[in-house]
Amino acid sequence: MKDAGNLTMSTKELDRLEIIGRVLERRLTQWKAAEQLRLSLRQVERLCRAYRSDGAAGLVSRKRGRRSNRKLAAALREHAVDLVRNRYADFGPTLACEKLTEQHGIELSRETLRRWMIDAGFWIPRSQRQRRAHQPRHRRSCFGELVQIDGCDHAWFEDRGPKCTLLVYVDDATSQLTELRFVASESAFDYFASTRGYLEQHGKPVALYSDKASIFRIASSDAAHGTGITQFGRALSELNIDIVCANTPQAKGRVERAHLTLQDRLVKELRLRAISTPEAGNAYLPLFQADYNQRFGREPLSPHDAHRPLRDDEDLDLIFTWQEVRKLSRNLTFHYKRVMYLVEPGPETLPLAGERCRVHERVDGRIEVRHANQLLPCSVFFDKAPRVPQGAVVANKRLGAVLSQIRRDQQERDRQRLARRSLTTRQKNRIRGVALRADASRPP
Repeated sequence: MKDAGNLTMSTKELDRLEIIGRVLERRLTQWKAAEQLRLSLRQVERLCRAYRSDGAAGLVSRKRGRRSNRKLAAALREHAVDLVRNRYADFGPTLACEKLTEQHGIELSRETLRRWMIDAGFWIPRSQRQRRAHQPRHRRSCFGELVQIDGCDHAWFEDRGPKCTLLVYVDDATSQLTELRFVASESAFDYFASTRGYLEQHGKPVALYSDKASIFRIASSDAAHGTGITQFGRALSELNIDIVCANTPQAKGRVERAHLTLQDRLVKELRLRAISTPEAGNAYLPLFQADYNQRFGREPLSPHDAHRPLRDDEDLDLIFTWQEVRKLSRNLTFHYKRVMYLVEPGPETLPLAGERCRVHERVDGRIEVRHANQLLPCSVFFDKAPRVPQGAVVANKRLGAVLSQIRRDQQERDRQRLARRSLTTRQKNRIRGVALRADASRPP
């Protein structure tokens, strides 16, 4: 046997060395060695010949240290790295790989380019990136100085009832739950109702702290209506309450941690009381809220209560409505949600032709139009709008509620179509004749 010298062997090769050595010492048959190594008998015979001629070095893979047959050319690597350095230095590996293929005809694997960019220093792998430190901040000192708000979508009633969302208001200074409400989804009207309940119980806080959902924040300042403020933000502005959006979930950790406690304790309390509907859950929430605050609430650093009382001129019924501006035509009409409304002509409304008015939509769908806080009498003139328009833009958090409304609208339209089909031909002709006579008698 040849002297193997110093060899580098893998664990698999060391196992082969031991078994082949036992075969050559006649302590193990070649058939048993083939079974243990999961090789054919012919392969074991070849390994035995290699061990006799070259020693342990004969069992080492000859591919080690050799260039792979599928290795890309060094010139291609240098060309691709130069292109990334000069044109796509701030691109990620995926996007840079797409641009190399589209713009330069260089087809590479995304992971191959990622490895080349890491070696060249253009890309830092996630395992080597510096971790962000979310350092804790001090609580606010006064009760009502900052209130964290968020919605938690969860199976609160388990399999006994529908999945819904719990709106949670947590005071930053005391960690007390100041408002809880089960709703179908996070919508503006649901936050209107919860905020109104909070205001009637505690007063006006200094600021609310929320995430960056579309209910609280418009990302683009030049959005469709150009105000850069949501309906919820507009209502808070009229009440002189600020709203602050957190950049990360860790920033509003009080309400996020409250979600975990509620998903544990509240779900079990609802199960023990056999509560299976949001209505029954909302009736029980004040009792649960009082017990929660007694267990987990803490005293604020300052005894001062930062809440402010509501003023007499702050009409919550009017403030917590969906408000949009419309322009009255010369005929005293305006359109809102694909519906034409007619303002009744009169001495007070005729001079308002061409003026801008404000449309107020309440939670029950009632529409009011006002000009300079003066209520204008109006009625529906032409209604051709479905409840949910085709192609409506719906936020992800409200998708479930919108789909439920769509199903209800579809069922109603199906019932109407079946009712029309059940009419006899004579009844249809009679209806058409009545409509034609009505049109003929109508003055031009």
